[in-house]
Amino acid sequence: MYAALDRTAHAIAWLLAMLGGAILIGIIVLTCASIIGRALVPLNIGIGPIRGIYDLTEMGMAAAVFAFLPWCQYKQGHATVELASALFPRTFDILLSLLFNSAMTVVAVVGTWRLYLGMQDKLTYGETTLIAQIPVWYGFAASLVGGCGFIIVSAFCVLRYARALMRRNTLETGHV
Repeated sequence: MYAALDRTAHAIAWLLAMLGGAILIGIIVLTCASIIGRALVPLNIGIGPIRGIYDLTEMGMAAAVFAFLPWCQYKQGHATVELASALFPRTFDILLSLLFNSAMTVVAVVGTWRLYLGMQDKLTYGETTLIAQIPVWYGFAASLVGGCGFIIVSAFCVLRYARALMRRNTLETGHV
């Protein structure tokens, strides 16, 4: 059962990271096309700058950041300070990891919930971007996909460290 959950969490995190990378590549291509188009305007050739490139970049970057969070969480890539970890037993490190992963899960849930409420607000009022007139809620919805993945992967990471703590205690005491 644990192996299936691990594969699922890994797949979600990996797919979202690949999606985030694809979004960044798309932003790069659009930005390059816009810059080249802007440079060719004096020569009266080309398409000119892409209208609303700033709007697209802003939404795309937000979606990409949220898409990368599950992979960072799965790989335990968030910043940590290990000044005194050698002084404490391994069980204490596992307990701290369990605590911090639990806190990160709370952050993921609250952040995604607030993102959802923000999306609902933008949807209700019909807010659009200034230049391209793209509905702002599109960016929120794209980011929400990564936020939901972040919750799932964070919850799995809590399970991973709870299991490690239980296995550690089983090895040390012989009891479950």
